[in-house]
Amino acid sequence: MSKPIVAIVGRPNVGKSTLFNALAGEAISIVKDTPGVTRDRIYADVTWLDYSFTMVDTGGIEPDSRDIILSQMREQAQIAIDTADVIIFITDVKQGLVDSDAKVADMLRRSGKPVVLAVNKVDNFNKYNGDIYEFYNLGIGDPVPISAVSKLGLGELLDEVVKYFDGTDTEESEDEIPKIAIIGKPNVGKSSLINKLLGENRLIVSDIAGTTRDAVDTVIRRKDKNGEEKEYVFIDTAGLRRKNKIKEELEKYSIIRSVTAVERADIVVLIIDATEGVTEQDAKIAGIAHDKGKGVIVAVNKWDAVEKNDKTIYRHTEKIKETLSFMPYAELVFISALTGQRTNKLFELIDIVMENHALRIGTGVLNEIMAEAVALNQPPSDKGKRLKLYYITQVAVKPPTFVIFVNNKELMHFSYTRYIENKIREAFGFKGTPLKFFIRERQEKE
Repeated sequence: MSKPIVAIVGRPNVGKSTLFNALAGEAISIVKDTPGVTRDRIYADVTWLDYSFTMVDTGGIEPDSRDIILSQMREQAQIAIDTADVIIFITDVKQGLVDSDAKVADMLRRSGKPVVLAVNKVDNFNKYNGDIYEFYNLGIGDPVPISAVSKLGLGELLDEVVKYFDGTDTEESEDEIPKIAIIGKPNVGKSSLINKLLGENRLIVSDIAGTTRDAVDTVIRRKDKNGEEKEYVFIDTAGLRRKNKIKEELEKYSIIRSVTAVERADIVVLIIDATEGVTEQDAKIAGIAHDKGKGVIVAVNKWDAVEKNDKTIYRHTEKIKETLSFMPYAELVFISALTGQRTNKLFELIDIVMENHALRIGTGVLNEIMAEAVALNQPPSDKGKRLKLYYITQVAVKPPTFVIFVNNKELMHFSYTRYIENKIREAFGFKGTPLKFFIRERQEKE
């Protein structure tokens, strides 16, 4: 089951980012070597009680002049409505109720999505706080008083948020159907690819960046090699209607969309424009999929438009591997959404990656591989203490996750874990899927 998405919406300066950072806490300093979007702090994984969810801050874009504040807030609210399971609408008790609050509240109310109203900058939780009562006028339920700066009232706020999460896993029936998110920068051909796969123009496609209004799910049925019919759900994140084409905004918005699509998918197809080559933004978007442990296929589109000689594929492959060096496991395919070149190959890869993403390896076999790896390459030692690896077992799939028991966690360097990972990959491939490792300490047996 994919994690619920919670989005924060509100006017400039009411404390969206302060609240976001207070709730995300340490969660933001995610693995250093991933060029994920964590530097932009747009999303973070949050755990509260038994719940974990992905929190999205839609406030990365703050307008300068007064008159665009409302249109900007509407745009942010629209992203939240399109993508989130629960929306936190944050207001400011010091500024009181403002006209644009009421307009956005209307929009949120009409959407039918669950909204939790937070009133920020409340200084004193003990005295009767009449000021928050005016916020009942918004008609979106009881205001929850908080102080994001002093981290007060956040528990009550999260209690309200998690009430809306579905405790039951409603997706089990369709869980067997692979969910594939098509992600990439604006204009790389995401919608054209889905149309080609569909064989009909079900999505609106035009050459304007961000013309498709919403993330659209498309079910595609096709026969596999054995003639059996299979279903695939494609999640397209083609972006938003744009009135003002501001480049950075587009980039941030497309990243928010990518986060929500990746969260729901099993497999991510990252589309790169062959005529442009792989870019920093591609790496950023790929970083999300890597952070979230999804299967990854890199599809290089517009391959028909590239002048080729015998070294072209090799050169492109090198460059992509270099830029996406944090995900050496990603599968690569060169396609053309326009001509349909190698789109069949894409389905074959999706099947392979799905299988690998859900692959389970028996504990006996894993321990044999580990013993052999240790024999070939002695574990590191430090100040006379040598690392000992006792035992390895697989604890989860999607992505395959392993626990290694050792005598001393400090001695288990990242590079030695990587070495064990490579040995496991040599034996089982695990094409297109990241592997996660947890290291646990266990006292030496007498």
